[in-house]
Amino acid sequence: MLSSFLGSKKEKQIQGTVVLVKKKNSFDFTDISSSLFDRASECLGRGVSIQLLSASKFDQERGAKGKIGKPAYLESWITKTPNLTAEKFEFKVHFEWEEEVGIPGAFLIKNKHPNEFFLISLTLKNVPLIGESEIHFPCNSWVYPTNRYEDGRIFFRNKAYLPDKTPDPLRRYREEELSKLRGDGIGNRELQERDKVYDYDIYNDLNNPKKHDRPILGGTIGGEIKYPYPRRGRTGRPLVKSDYESRVKFLGSNYVPRDEEFSPLKNADFVTFGFKSVTKVLKPAFKARLCEEFNRFDEVLDLYEGGFKLPKALLMAVSSFVPLQKLKEVFRIDGEELLRFQKPRVIRDNKNAWKKDEEFAREMLAGVNPVKICCLQDWPIKSTVDDTICKISDDDIQKNLEGLSVKEAIEHKKLFILDYYDDFIPFLRLINTTAADGMSSKVHPRAYATRTVLLLKNDGTLKPLAIELSLPQEAHFDGTPQVYFPAEKGLEEWIWMLAKAYVVVNDSNYHQLISHWLQTHAVVEPFVIATNRQLSVIHPIYKLLAPHFSDTMKINALARQSLVNANGIIESTFLAGRYSMEFSSQLYKDWVFTDQALPVDLLKRGMATEDSTSPHGLNLTIKDYPYAVDGLDIWFAIKTWVQEYCSFYYEEDETVQQDNELQSWWKELVQVGHGDKKDDQRWPKMKNREELIESCTIIIWITSGLHAAVNFGQYPFGGYILNRPTFTRRYMPQKGTAEYEEFKDDPEKTFLKTINSKEQAIKVTAVLAILSRHSSTEEYLGQAADLSDWISDKEPLEAFGRFKERIRKIEERIERDNQDPELKNRHGLINMPYTLLYPNSEPGLTGKGIPNSISI
Repeated sequence: MLSSFLGSKKEKQIQGTVVLVKKKNSFDFTDISSSLFDRASECLGRGVSIQLLSASKFDQERGAKGKIGKPAYLESWITKTPNLTAEKFEFKVHFEWEEEVGIPGAFLIKNKHPNEFFLISLTLKNVPLIGESEIHFPCNSWVYPTNRYEDGRIFFRNKAYLPDKTPDPLRRYREEELSKLRGDGIGNRELQERDKVYDYDIYNDLNNPKKHDRPILGGTIGGEIKYPYPRRGRTGRPLVKSDYESRVKFLGSNYVPRDEEFSPLKNADFVTFGFKSVTKVLKPAFKARLCEEFNRFDEVLDLYEGGFKLPKALLMAVSSFVPLQKLKEVFRIDGEELLRFQKPRVIRDNKNAWKKDEEFAREMLAGVNPVKICCLQDWPIKSTVDDTICKISDDDIQKNLEGLSVKEAIEHKKLFILDYYDDFIPFLRLINTTAADGMSSKVHPRAYATRTVLLLKNDGTLKPLAIELSLPQEAHFDGTPQVYFPAEKGLEEWIWMLAKAYVVVNDSNYHQLISHWLQTHAVVEPFVIATNRQLSVIHPIYKLLAPHFSDTMKINALARQSLVNANGIIESTFLAGRYSMEFSSQLYKDWVFTDQALPVDLLKRGMATEDSTSPHGLNLTIKDYPYAVDGLDIWFAIKTWVQEYCSFYYEEDETVQQDNELQSWWKELVQVGHGDKKDDQRWPKMKNREELIESCTIIIWITSGLHAAVNFGQYPFGGYILNRPTFTRRYMPQKGTAEYEEFKDDPEKTFLKTINSKEQAIKVTAVLAILSRHSSTEEYLGQAADLSDWISDKEPLEAFGRFKERIRKIEERIERDNQDPELKNRHGLINMPYTLLYPNSEPGLTGKGIPNSISI
């Protein structure tokens, strides 16, 4: 009889499985005390309670909210050991089936322990009435103690609902959770790590105004938008000296909502402290060796083949906050404390191929910045900022056009240009007369605005024809540009190498500040904030975009702290110096959201023409343009996936217009997140499915394919400073001067004295080694660790399966193309296959892989 009663009671129970990570990491010194507190909590009362929330029945006493079930508790908290991985715990929990509560659509969790934990998921089995074997609730969020969140936290099941399709008992819960994420909007207190507040702020946190003079980026000054910029996440730190936000101290942390912190499962401890170790700890070790200059190219190679010894005391200091093993993953340090860098791919097979014109030109199509080159469509070349005419003439290039006139070459789309004149000329007077803070007094920028004209040869490769170097007009200089031509021997060859170096320095600065930082990292942060503020976690567009926002706010916060800040790594090692962020602000004026669509970008640059008979409806101007070939495959794979996904939830245009969360999201994104450009009429109006699909495709492309293309090649190409210098310290030597005589005597030494100093070179190399690495837990495009964490609808899951298969086929096609000797731009003289848009990768410095998000 007793067994019958117990069996009956057991049948009325719902079995639950909770997966979580307890707070414990290499920087947590409270583990022992936490364990004691946990034991006390369990003795005094059950530590973690969960209550199911109904999606089918109302609680009349709670207004328009779903009924709430009786609390159940996690079992065996104290005795449990990790049973999934070294960090993950799996707990059982049993709920009493309450018919009056109905079908659960969410749950409320309260944590009575003194420390937070990372809740991964809850899975329910044996739930009556649902006709499903189980219900899954993805969480992936930190749950803080009830003394901080008295009301507990609510998590929803893995089902997507448009706002007006949400089960009525869950609507209030949905609205309340969104409201909490927006905060109070007052912004008069410093946000703490336990806060889950997403809000906007201007870039007033890059400098200490008592030490550095930098403009505030974003917003109005005297009613004028002088320095437009995307918004970043608000921290609420106190202001100093007018409107500047106080800086984070060394080893401190910029606030981001806790769920935007690197996952406890992510192997990111070195990434977090890497920038700081380079600027604050490794720099003193370099000083003793960096007072001298590189005198020979072989001395640069010594960074990879020889190395130099670090003091043991320094390694001990570094290892106090950066595990030595992590340091060794980036900097090759053996038992003798010898520091060496991993040999960059650009010199791994051929130490001298980087010097060749073929490689110089190829990297414009298949290097780390393949997004700037344009098909030359107007001749003569004219500036849009000062109306000057380029000094490269018909006669200068006619003899190298393979029998064509300049006009014919343009008509046949045979001439191309890498043009940095309009970008740099407005800043050159400032750059060339001001040493950036943090630079040695001997290190002053001396640079030109460059134009490079190239010919598309019959074999599909590019050949540089001429380089123009320009300076702004000064009282002592009339601004007449200098034009240089290819040479293969003698002093003229060195002159030509210097001319190419000035071009690459323009390209390196534009790449880092515009192509990489501004056009991926900075412009995406408002999307992350707006999505969390206006789209519920059960909104289908939130579910679509959320994987592509992982870790972005955190890595941007780290960048503002040590990379793009005043006197930071960029200012002290890149040409633009103290004007770096101001430079990116001025170019943000030209940023247009819809132009970020890869097909639109290619058409705008003349690198493609519309052709309905060609694959993807485009005909590439250069057939062997690896970035465009691979990028278009990725773009249209993403777009097809997004179209199939959105069409499932939005059957007609009216559904888009009637989605109040979606409309609030887009309105806030444009008017606040990118508020300095809110009057730009080119923003989509978000009135139909086509605009929704295109916008989501652009967002996913920027965060995945575009960022991968401009990020993970940084060390393979730029880790060898001779190939991609970021700084020039001397003008081109002119005949009749002492500098020219010095150049004649030792051109190699003059070249090295012109580009980055030794200190700059090592700092750049160290930072690029950090920026170009994949973590061991990276999730790549077309991958999902567990689809049940994402969504339960059959059709979107099937569409994702097709997307995954398309990605696999793209990988196979890239592998075939990289083995085709006819496609010379895919490997070049350096024998480095183009893999920056190959979707999958292993951890480390691989030069391939498309992560879902901007996570480094």
